Amino acid sequence: MLAAILSLGGIGLIAAVALGFAAKKFAVEVDPRELAALEVLPGANCGACGFPGCAGYAKALLAGSIDLNQCPPGGADTVAKLAHILGVEASAATREIAVVLCQGDNRKAQIKYHYLGLEDCTAAQRIADGPKICPGGCVGLGSCLRACPFDAIEMTADGLAVISREKCTGCRKCVAVCPRNVIRMTPYEAAVHVLCNSHDKGALIRKYCQIGCIGCNICKKTIPDAYKIENFLAEVVYEQDAEAAEAISKCPTKCIRDFSVAYPDGSVQLPAGTDKPHAA
Repeated sequence: MLAAILSLGGIGLIAAVALGFAAKKFAVEVDPRELAALEVLPGANCGACGFPGCAGYAKALLAGSIDLNQCPPGGADTVAKLAHILGVEASAATREIAVVLCQGDNRKAQIKYHYLGLEDCTAAQRIADGPKICPGGCVGLGSCLRACPFDAIEMTADGLAVISREKCTGCRKCVAVCPRNVIRMTPYEAAVHVLCNSHDKGALIRKYCQIGCIGCNICKKTIPDAYKIENFLAEVVYEQDAEAAEAISKCPTKCIRDFSVAYPDGSVQLPAGTDKPHAA
């Protein structure tokens, strides 16, 4: 018995020494700046930087193959900290957030058929170009919600995706999974948006959506510098949108929204600084 115990102990000792030697022999030296960079990154591993995770981004930063502004969730504070760690000058980047350019939920937009398949927007889109008649409207099955790593997206009871300005980090995960390109990146400072994604003529849009843009030009006539009309669809000129909100009351279909005042109908989210549910 004693001999067996001593034998096992000896084997364990030899194995420990061998492992210790191997650990030193094959150890990979890590630049302390890489560890420091990893410490200040948000740790979301969302892939918005183009790398599989924060560790990959930190390694790329040390290699000099990527700039400091490719971590949208980190924001300006993270950029400043990374610049300090790497000993370089921080350059400011314009913060962008995602916006669903649609208000055509299941009450306001007509549908072609009742979809009963996989709860996935891309899967639904492959069947006769989606269940909604509008060619550019939100499919409403929540693929973007499930892709968002920051809990910034809600699905209303009537099947419309709504993205919170307060929670969105600009990681673009939702943009990548939307089969109709109805989610766009916009400047964070811009709160007024034309929430429509259809380029059909107004007469056709009126047949399938109560709240789509009909290209009437009223917004542009009201505030010429803040709006443009391209291919029958109005858009906010974000570089000159200071007075864009003045056209909201003039819009005949109410497709222009100011997200600093209220989110689309059916949303339970409250814009920053408000303490009452928005008016429908």
